[in-house]
Amino acid sequence: MNLAPSHRPVAQILDDAVAGRRISAGDLHTLLLEGDLLELGLAANEVRNRLNDPRVATYNIDRNINYTNVCVYKCRFCAFYREPGDAEGYLLPFEEIAQKIEETLALNGTGILMQGGVHPELPIGYYENLLRQIRERYPELHLHAFSPPEIKFIAKKERLSFYEVIARLKAAGLMSIPGGGAEILSDPVRKEVLAWPKASAEEWIDIMRQAHGNGLRTSATMMYGMGEELVSRVEHCQRVRDLQDETGGFTAFISWTFQHEHTDLAHIPETFADEYLRTLAATRLFFDNIVHFQTSWVTQGKKIGQTALAFGADDMGSIMIEENVVSSAGTSYRMSQDEMEHLIRAAGYEPRQRTNLYERLVTREETAPLARKYRDALTPANRDLVSSALLPVVG
Repeated sequence: MNLAPSHRPVAQILDDAVAGRRISAGDLHTLLLEGDLLELGLAANEVRNRLNDPRVATYNIDRNINYTNVCVYKCRFCAFYREPGDAEGYLLPFEEIAQKIEETLALNGTGILMQGGVHPELPIGYYENLLRQIRERYPELHLHAFSPPEIKFIAKKERLSFYEVIARLKAAGLMSIPGGGAEILSDPVRKEVLAWPKASAEEWIDIMRQAHGNGLRTSATMMYGMGEELVSRVEHCQRVRDLQDETGGFTAFISWTFQHEHTDLAHIPETFADEYLRTLAATRLFFDNIVHFQTSWVTQGKKIGQTALAFGADDMGSIMIEENVVSSAGTSYRMSQDEMEHLIRAAGYEPRQRTNLYERLVTREETAPLARKYRDALTPANRDLVSSALLPVVG
């Protein structure tokens, strides 16, 4: 794997990427080092518009349900986890998860993202029963759940292969797998930040390979800015692109910057918006085999989220009814569906709600019946997120 900068002329690299000619990992490294931010953005926007409707920017409505914060691992970048036995540790009862789901549906949601810490006492039967209960009670809901580190731990605990674990979870109702736990897919970095025990770079890739082999789509993520060198980010991207060449199973690429408050890496300097936009644009040019790129307004803020739509992103992600991991590290943003659509329009695009796997677009008329059905699940804390179109119904 040659990751050194190619030092080809930046203009030549940009011309190749815009024309649909594959650029190398070395070219990506060169763009990150030498590329002009605005030139990168213009080129990335052209690629975005070639692969997606240039008039539209999409978003989805789901909820991050962190069913437990108990974790056997001690990643230095994480402010969310609690060790087993900690008084602040929790495992949500099913009825609380159900209430969160119903509130999501009341807010025009179509799915949930469910993941948590790696709890040492939970057998595979816990996950199967949880999935079955959700599928039986809420058959319309998309279940995007359980990141590779959770899959790995279940496999180790039950003495099963990754493929067997995923097959059993799929049979119980799992519909897709989030890209959590990737951080940077470079083992020296993973060892430095104590992420390697939960999954090595190759284990993360292989779990996604087995998910794709089971017919499940997944997302690919990258969290950067933990003090790693650019070459490690380039390695991460090469690993993801190679697997996408092999399986075609990634629906989207989502990158965000490390949030350092309350973590063991609080001394790491903050990664600012210019580096975020540069990375977004350069990776859009590199990933010629991934159609959708999400903004990270949850870490960058709403204005940079809008700006990212001109730097290669075609999707604003979720309105974030609930988010606990990033907010534990000192960053917390949320918005209503109405505000999401206003921000997209203000950026010059037509907003369209999508399903979790980008397979189709969704209208408010389509989601309204379930929103009305579960209107009583709305909590005071989230009533400000209710769509104005539903206020006469759920107010």
